[in-house]
This record gives sequence, C-alpha cells and structure tokens, in this order.
Amino acid sequence: MAKKIVLTGGGTAGHCYPNLALVPTLKEMDYDITYIGSYEGIEKGLVEAEGLRYYGISTGKLRRYFDVKNFTDPIRVIKGFAEARHVLRVISPDVVFSKGGFVSVPVVKAAASLKIPVVIHESDMTPGLANRLSYSSAKKICCSFKDTLSHIPGDKGVFTGSPIRASLLEGDAKRAGSFVNMPENDLPYLMIIGGSQGAQNVNEAVRAALPELTERYKVIHLCGRGKLDMTLQRMKGYMQYEYISEELADLYALADVVISRAGSNAIFELLALKKPSLLIPLSTAGSRGDQILNARAFADNGYCRVLLEEDMNTESLVSAVDEVYANRDTYVKAMEAAPENGAVRAICDVIDDISNEKG
Repeated sequence: MAKKIVLTGGGTAGHCYPNLALVPTLKEMDYDITYIGSYEGIEKGLVEAEGLRYYGISTGKLRRYFDVKNFTDPIRVIKGFAEARHVLRVISPDVVFSKGGFVSVPVVKAAASLKIPVVIHESDMTPGLANRLSYSSAKKICCSFKDTLSHIPGDKGVFTGSPIRASLLEGDAKRAGSFVNMPENDLPYLMIIGGSQGAQNVNEAVRAALPELTERYKVIHLCGRGKLDMTLQRMKGYMQYEYISEELADLYALADVVISRAGSNAIFELLALKKPSLLIPLSTAGSRGDQILNARAFADNGYCRVLLEEDMNTESLVSAVDEVYANRDTYVKAMEAAPENGAVRAICDVIDDISNEKG
C-alpha cells in the first residue's frame, strides 16, 4: 500500500519548484502525493500542471513591517489552519514536507496538531521567518548550506543541498539555438535571468551595458513579466523574453555565462548545471540580506563571482562578466567537486525515514 505525503509551500515559484523536483523520486518510492497551497497563488498553476491533487487554503502574509493587512491576515492564517487541518484529517498522510513560504505555516501547525510528522527544507543560509515559526513542529530540517546547521535547534538539522528539477538537466543547446534565432557567429552566449518576477535594477544595468556586451556576447535576457523594452526589439545580438518555462532547460544548455540574482533555487540550479555565473544579490534595501549571504557562500567555494548591487554600473558589470567567461573552466571544476549535488535523493531519504518512524 502506497504511503501518503502532503507537500506544501508557496507565495513564489521558488517555494514550489523544489517541491516539484521531489515528485518523480517520491513516485518511484511509491508515495501518493497531495499538495496544499494558497487559493490562487503561483503554486496552484504549477502544481496542477503536474497533474497532482491540489487543495487551496486561506493564507496571510507574515510581515516584519507595518501594514494595515497585519490586522486582518492573522484571521486568514487561523482560517487556513482550520482548512489545512480538515484536509489533513481527510487525507491522513504519513508525512508532510514543507518548502516554506507563508502558506506553509498553517499547514505545518495543523500537521503537528494531528501528530503527523513534518520535514522542512530551508533554502537560504539563514532561516526565513515562515520556517523559523515552523521549526518547533518539525522532526527534521533539511538545509541547502552546511553553515545553516548552526541556526537549527537541537539535532534536527540535516545538510542535503537544494533539490533541482531533473528536467533542467536535459536541455538541448542546438534546440535553443534555433529558438532564439541569434546571429551566426562565434560569440559566446550570455543569459540574464532574474526569476519569475524579473530584477529591475539588473535589467536596467544590463540594458545600459548592451552596446559593449553585444560586441562580446550574444545576449539572452529573461527580464520578467511586463518588463520588456520594446525599443530594443531589433537590436542585433540581443533577445529579450518576459518569462521562459518549457524552453528554460534548453537556454541553460546554450548559455556560456549566466547573470543571476542569488536566490537559493537559482544558484543551486546553476551549480547543478555547472554554469559559470555572475551573481548580483538583492541588496539589504530590498530584502533581509539572505541573497548576499547565499552569494558569498558560493563565491567562497569558487562556484561564481559576486557583484554587489551598489557596485553595479556598466564598467563593473562588463568587467565581471568578462572575468567569469575568461575563467569559466576554473568555476566549472569547482562546481564539479561540490558536495551539494544529489539533494533530491538525500531529502527523499529523510522523508522516508520519518514516515517509516510513524509507521
């Protein structure tokens, strides 16, 4: 008889894709899989596209700053807890796996109230608020970074790395070459990727540097929804897209160098793909600083180069990209030796151990 697992996590694609990365291996291990997310969050479409059962619950965002919604969102969280508890009672899973995000908190708390074991995954170097609120309810906490273990209570922490979708490793550079329809020359490919929401400051810096970049590279720019610059549509050696899904693996295969933010999912994808990269972490002005810590950890291991947002201009950007490309073999060798590879199997083994304890 198949064991049952509930996956949860949402708010951004980054809280959903790692869950989906586990699905093929969990199916091989004979798990019956259900997903709990928000009513209409980005995770709903991503999960349903995979053919998984999906239940939406009420959610409220956890904020560290003043907002009028801080007075109403606790009510939504309480409602979400009740809804999650009902779903879990009906499904009666052997284990719950949480990837974080504000939708996960009521699910994890509901599972704990029903004595259903919980495994959490922490992507960033330092734990986010949603996961910290859930730690007391977890049996085990998987970590992308070894240094994160020092932030985990007791003996709950397990270093696993970050799960990557296997489909990303199956890209075809030739197929991507025909898709992007770039000039036929020997220039290497530079890809800029800012996540599902794009990265406006990086977009602006890249576009300001295009006259120099396009002399050295064929530039593929994933700039985020609503962030196309129509004045650049006919620029030679430059292609821009709002968002790429099905062809992303092919574009990764084509790219010689990647410019990226330093969200955990993005950088672990680059690591798994062995792609030399320039990371431009989100500054502390727009975040809690987790991307800076992520990027520095990767740079310390020789996986990438880092350019801080406050130091970014045309000269520094072009120079950094050129350095990464010139030393690309050194970066690839460092990534080939990385201990963080193989996270999907490691996490699924933790999940299975915990579910067996219940059984």
